[in-house]
Amino acid sequence: MKEITNAIKQICDEKQLEYDAVIETIESALAAAYRKDFGKKNQNIKVEFAEEITKSKIYDVKTVVDDLPEEELQELEEGEAEEKEDNKKEKKEDKKIETVKVEEDGEEEERKFNHKTDIQISDAKMIKKTVKVGDELKIKLETPPAYGRMAAQTAKQVIIQKLREAEREMVFSEFKDKEGEVVSGSVQRREGSVILVDLGKSVGVLPMDEQIRGEKYLPGERIKVYVKQVSLKPRGPEILLSRTSEEILKKIFYLEIPEISNGLIDLKGVAREAGARSKVAVFTDSENVDPIGSCVGQRGARIQTIITELGGEKVDIIEYDDDPVAYISNALSPAKIIKVETDEESKKAKVFVSSDQLSLAIGKSGQNARLAAKLTGWNIDVLQLEGEEDNDDTLEEKELEEKAEIETEAPTEEK
Repeated sequence: MKEITNAIKQICDEKQLEYDAVIETIESALAAAYRKDFGKKNQNIKVEFAEEITKSKIYDVKTVVDDLPEEELQELEEGEAEEKEDNKKEKKEDKKIETVKVEEDGEEEERKFNHKTDIQISDAKMIKKTVKVGDELKIKLETPPAYGRMAAQTAKQVIIQKLREAEREMVFSEFKDKEGEVVSGSVQRREGSVILVDLGKSVGVLPMDEQIRGEKYLPGERIKVYVKQVSLKPRGPEILLSRTSEEILKKIFYLEIPEISNGLIDLKGVAREAGARSKVAVFTDSENVDPIGSCVGQRGARIQTIITELGGEKVDIIEYDDDPVAYISNALSPAKIIKVETDEESKKAKVFVSSDQLSLAIGKSGQNARLAAKLTGWNIDVLQLEGEEDNDDTLEEKELEEKAEIETEAPTEEK
């Protein structure tokens, strides 16, 4: 009957399983089934799978060892009986601890005679005269009539289990490679505060703290999500998704702006408060390329696509500059900056603006200044003054009629 092996091979090809690994698992399962219902004490059961399961060969496999003195053998049997009785009383935890201690000490116990896996040379020669010490002796066992049906059912269960394990491994491997990438999916359903997203071969989880505040997720809606983490759980791979990560904004820029994906424009930094506002710094060495204009696109088409993908989140595109003063000024756009004073040691900057630009520079609830500080890596104080046309040397001696100070700590860059 080649139907069984042909079916196994076909399944292995479809599911990308190794045929030998499946057969090995089936043989182990058949051996366990035989041992449970028909096996005897001290038998080391091994099964060789045949195309017709009922014709599978069953062996008691032993390793040939030197003869032991009769007294030693008797003591060993008595010791094994006592040890078996003691083991019944021991807890599983105690066994684990004992095993670890032996490994840590690096001590290896001397190999003793095992009635289940070993056979003395004198006994082995009674079965096969040509055997030598160290040989593996296979003693063929009879196949009971009731074994065939049980074996077929066992093989079926093993194949089903192996397929499930293989599919879980395949999904895990595929999405593990996509960890840190942006993928498209459709909203499947909501379970409490968690959104389940259909990613094709698997379903990802979008927790509450990774969702954009105020964004609605309707069943069937297509969304882009960032694969934050992929882990293998007992029930299968768990794919943790995000809509709030700064990485998703970077990836969307790479996907939507060809000049960034081909390296013509560098994306220098991103600062984001998901669902509200983001700042993106771009730079290019090419004199013929406008980095900001390329990101905005004709009539704002490109940036509008990005904003739509982010659920209406406002995105400011600024030009990166190696000069901290220019970079900070750009980062606080659209506010017009009069002067920036920087302290390299403390990484602090004082930014002076006119009264009509103060609220614009600070932003709602300090958001603009906060994002600028995060983007540039500088702690920024926004100060307002009147008479901005006065000489810079006497600027600090002038009375500041209004003063608004926002202190924001720039985050430490992760290595």
